[in-house]
Amino acid sequence: MAKINLLKNYPKTRRNLDSRIATKTKKHHHIARKFGQDFFDGSREFGYGGYYYQKRFWHPVVPTFQKYYNLTHENSILDIGCAKGFMLYDFKTLIPGIQVAGLDISTYALTHAQEAIKPFIKVGNAKKLPYENASFDLVISINTVHNLNLDDCKKAISEIQRVSKKHSFITVDAYKNEEEKKRMLMWNLTALTILHVDEWESLFKEIGYTGDYYWFTP
Repeated sequence: MAKINLLKNYPKTRRNLDSRIATKTKKHHHIARKFGQDFFDGSREFGYGGYYYQKRFWHPVVPTFQKYYNLTHENSILDIGCAKGFMLYDFKTLIPGIQVAGLDISTYALTHAQEAIKPFIKVGNAKKLPYENASFDLVISINTVHNLNLDDCKKAISEIQRVSKKHSFITVDAYKNEEEKKRMLMWNLTALTILHVDEWESLFKEIGYTGDYYWFTP
């Protein structure tokens, strides 16, 4: 298990954090957590404000994963919380022949996914993955499991451990001090489990997670 930033080449956000913090209400939480059209392709106040494929996002990230995990066409990857499948699309583009699968709770996202990826993705909940033990060489879950309550979040991480043959990587909302915690709680729209970095690491040990991880902070 290692803390490592495999998303270091993902473009930094240009969102106006203070604007989101100033205007967010319970209504925004409610609509965002439906993970439907409003969240992905509606107004920015409810989520992404338009979630479309752009090569500049995941294309520079995939080589980092490829190098770190020595991925080749012989490997298999599962992306939990794959949304419209953009990362999986770039994996297939940059590593021809690699086997991919994706899972997301959003029917809307999967319906509007990359056409080339649709055959490999399905609707499902991270707390109970519809795959056999040790099904994938690498299981990825980026900013997803924290959208579950604490008990279900633990189940989801245990499920990631179960279906992975060897490697896994997750990112979760976290904070290191009270100022980061305040901004996270004010900024966040969808997460139900937001913990201090030390609490996350204790949780990983509690449930026996041996994969890699990193933090997301606004």
